[in-house]
Amino acid sequence: MRIYNTLKRQKEPLVPLSPNQVKMYTCGQTVYNDIHMGNARFYVVFDAVRRYLAYKGYNVEYVQNFTDIEDKIIQRAIDEGCTTEEIAQKYITRTKEDIEALNVLPATVNPRATEEIPEIITLITHLIEGGFAYEDSGTVYYEVSKFEGYGKLSRKKVEDLEAGARVEVDTGKRSPADFVLWKPAKPNEPKWQSPWGDGRPGWHIECSAMAKKYLGDEIDIHGGGEDLIFPHHENEIAQTEAITKRDLARCWMHCGILTTDHRKMSKSRGNFFTLREAAEKISDKFPGKLAYEVIRFYLLSGHYRMPMEFGDLVLAAAGQGLQRIMSCFANLQHAIEIADSDVTAKATEKNALPSADMTDGESVHMKDASVFSCEFMYVMDDDFNTADAITVVFELVKFINIRLAESSSHTRAFLVGLQENLGTLCGILGFDLNNPKSEAGGEIDTLVAARQEARKTKNFAEADRIRDELTKMGIVLEDTPDGVRWRRG
Repeated sequence: MRIYNTLKRQKEPLVPLSPNQVKMYTCGQTVYNDIHMGNARFYVVFDAVRRYLAYKGYNVEYVQNFTDIEDKIIQRAIDEGCTTEEIAQKYITRTKEDIEALNVLPATVNPRATEEIPEIITLITHLIEGGFAYEDSGTVYYEVSKFEGYGKLSRKKVEDLEAGARVEVDTGKRSPADFVLWKPAKPNEPKWQSPWGDGRPGWHIECSAMAKKYLGDEIDIHGGGEDLIFPHHENEIAQTEAITKRDLARCWMHCGILTTDHRKMSKSRGNFFTLREAAEKISDKFPGKLAYEVIRFYLLSGHYRMPMEFGDLVLAAAGQGLQRIMSCFANLQHAIEIADSDVTAKATEKNALPSADMTDGESVHMKDASVFSCEFMYVMDDDFNTADAITVVFELVKFINIRLAESSSHTRAFLVGLQENLGTLCGILGFDLNNPKSEAGGEIDTLVAARQEARKTKNFAEADRIRDELTKMGIVLEDTPDGVRWRRG
């Protein structure tokens, strides 16, 4: 397995610090608002990374923080007339709801900055004692010039740095590039006691403290969006490595940005969407949790390091692609159910259960199908290329559809083998095809049953109305000898 390491600007083999274990840290949400589509990409990408590592046999320790004290949180609390704790808890809860809807697995630990103040103070104290930080009127700064490797991740030179985003301009600084580790309390703001007076931590120090506490001095993978490379991740390196004298992370992974009309999403441009807004945009055709599954599919359809264009057309295309896979799985399930009925009937006739072994031809086809699994692993081993992995899944779907069209009398063993193959590959990507009856599925089953009842009572107007409603939801009804089946068109 090879991963693109932002630090080295090249792909490198994954060589964990401990055999069969991967320690991974990613910078999570600043909880003052609902997650936006850029955040959603980050969550989904690293969930796919984690799932694939687990599939490969690694025990993944995954730490993802919540920044629950920051200027935007304080301002949101003022605007809503409540405490910062209430704002943070509100959006932590909503973030967890959102990522659960995206089928993102919970992190091993979700530390919160405000719950790690003692560790943050200890780390700042060590930096001061080591000559890497200084205090001025209650503010503690990191002195960038004292860390020899500063700029190695972003490839920026200290002498070229100017004060910019998140780099506070302050007369107490020895250099404009120095950044805040601890800031003094302002009136009516949350504060904690420290050796330098009451105050709160700066943004960068929290991740250094939490990664060190929960994963140790050196970790295997550190990830985030590419907008965090500088200054956040650069500053994390300076803070941690000044103390540990070891590499903070063996590999640095970064997600590309999302664009609309080929321009970066931003609130100022008016092309900014929260995940919930994006799901609502497509809810008429992809109701309930299905909308989030479509969004997940879209977010994995591009390579994680590349920019992705967001819009109605790409979401619609993602929905069609996911429906194609789901329909294939459902058709396999139907074929298995028919095969089960056939096996039961023959067993009754002969008073013995017939062999479920595959025919010689099916055995050959199953070997052909196994090639798709090998191709899937090959592209995922190459820097978690989910885009090409989805292409492989489509090739497998095409292969399965051809087999189903060839004959209606396949053995159950063959059909189950194909279904397990498809389900495993999709499961690695975070799509549970074994449980297709989501909340939307339950609603559809109810409508289909109501339509059948309307037809039975000759209320054809109501039956037609329900069919039109199902059509708007992208549902296709099929009459079969075993009754009405539905699939996503």
